[in-house]
Order: sequence, then structure tokens, then C-alpha cells
Amino acid sequence: MLIYLIIGAVFAYLLLTLFFTYLVHQIPRDPVKDIPDWGHVIDIRIPTAGGGSLEVWRVDSEGRSRGIVLLAHGWSRNRDRMVSRARIFAEMGFTTVMHSARDHGGSARHPFMNAFRFAEDIEAVLEWIDEPVLLYGHSAGAAGAIIAASLNPDRIRLLFLEGCYARTKEALRSLYTGYNKFFGIFFAPMVVLWMDIFYRFRMDSVSPARLAPDLDIPVLIIHGDEDQNFPLHHAWRVRDSFPDGRAELFVAKGADHSGSSLTREYPIAIRSFVDRHLPQS
Repeated sequence: MLIYLIIGAVFAYLLLTLFFTYLVHQIPRDPVKDIPDWGHVIDIRIPTAGGGSLEVWRVDSEGRSRGIVLLAHGWSRNRDRMVSRARIFAEMGFTTVMHSARDHGGSARHPFMNAFRFAEDIEAVLEWIDEPVLLYGHSAGAAGAIIAASLNPDRIRLLFLEGCYARTKEALRSLYTGYNKFFGIFFAPMVVLWMDIFYRFRMDSVSPARLAPDLDIPVLIIHGDEDQNFPLHHAWRVRDSFPDGRAELFVAKGADHSGSSLTREYPIAIRSFVDRHLPQS
């Protein structure tokens, strides 16, 4: 009798964690509204993987462009989330491009978004732009950005990673524990294992810290020192994983996971990094 109870409990646990695995992929979206208010705005839809489409803004500033900056938002957000960041690059003379990943904003629906899918959408926009870019990603967008950069190094001039984690599975377990300690301790390990099974055990192979050593491009890592989603040690590990001298770290004092761009020092760090690596002629 006891053995049947144990088997039943294990089976129930597996079914419950499988349901939670589905549920965490369906976390309610939290889009914002912030329309570009400068330059010439092109609002277009472009094709992406699996027959879907993405909503994309391209904003051309007045005068000669220094190049194109592609900005990728994080989980649950949309292209509007990157407008305030894009404005800083526009003030420096860059053309900016922002898109909503699938299942976000007004882009095509997709049932199971993840870093792989974020990367596919970034690659679709890179293909549409068809010239090397400065690539900027926040959170899940940062994970997608480094995957896309590893697959398309010749298309990336500079890389910006804001709120990026180091190791995928470790970061997810930490994230779920931060949201709910009971869930993190008793269910998160199996939920992450289910994910790894579904993604053919490739999750850690595309961890930022695993991809970084093969990326020989200048990188600025941006991280809030009060980031509770991915604490600051993630940023140090990502920085130290890049080839010597290629990655710099800007720590935003008092900023949380999404607040680095709101600090006074943020635009100064962005401008300094860009001007040192892409000086104006």
C-alpha cells in the first residue's frame, strides 16, 4: 500500500510541476505605452521564424546617422519599453530600431517564448536591417541578444547587456525562489528540469557566460546594484567570461532590475563607451 502512495505522490508532483512549467511561460504580459517622439518614425511589420510577424519601429533622426542601434526588450514587456533608452542613442546621432518579441506587444502569438525565441526575433530584425548594428538587450532580451550575437558576430559592432544573468538554469531557480520561496524550493528545480528536457538540454549551452568567451566584440554590461531578479554577481561573472579587455561593467547605484537607465550616470556611461569605440569622424 505504501509503495502505491509513494508512486501516486511522485506522479502527482510530476503532473503539478509540468502544469507549473506551462504556467510560467504564460505569465501575464505587462506592456507599457511610450511612443517615439523624435525623428521620422516608420511603423512596420516584418516576418520572423515559424511564419509569425513582429511589430517594429525604425526611427531616423535628422542629419547624417552614425549607424543603427537595435534594442530588444525583456520578458513581459514590448518595444515601447525601450523608447527612453533609444532616445539617448538618437541624441548621439543614431538611427534606432525597436521591436516587440513574439507573444509580446502587437507581435504574433507564440505559446512558449524563451531566450532562443527572443534570439530568433532579433535575428529576423537583423536580417531586415541588413547592416551591422549596435545591439542592446535588456533581461531576457539581453540573453537573446548574446545568442544572436554569437550566431551573427559580423553583424554586431557593439553589444550592450542590461540586467543579464550568467547561467540560465541557476538564474531561473533563483528568480522563482525570489518570487516565492516555497515554490522555489519545492517546485522550481523540477520546473527548470522540465524546461531543459523540452529544450533538448540546450539551456546551459546558450547561457551568456558560456557564449561570452567566443565573442570578440566590445561589450558594455549594465546592472543595477539592487537587482533582486539577478543579483550583481551575475554581472561580474558575465563580464569576466568575455575575452580579456573586451567587456566593461557599469553598475547603476540604487537601481533595481529595470532601473539602471533611470540613473543620472547611465547616459554618461553609454556615451563614453560608444565614443571610445566608435569615435565620430
